[in-house]
Amino acid sequence: MKFFYLSSIPNDNGQHEVHDRECEFIPDPYDRDYIGPYNTCIEALRKATTMKKEVGLCKNCCSSTAHAIISNLNDRKG
Repeated sequence: MKFFYLSSIPNDNGQHEVHDRECEFIPDPYDRDYIGPYNTCIEALRKATTMKKEVGLCKNCCSSTAHAIISNLNDRKG
């Protein structure tokens, strides 16, 4: 189980990124919100969507497999 945080500052795409606690790109403590302990980035992302409107996954600490799943979900919405 990992501990996840949500950046309170959006990235260049306007998304608030989900990071695990060990990520080298995790924002400073004042620039992030605690999401909680989850088994996967996808579980943390689901919770993050209840906290912010535009969310995404950190490309560094969340796997490319997770990004592929999110892309497929976004394609179905649009």
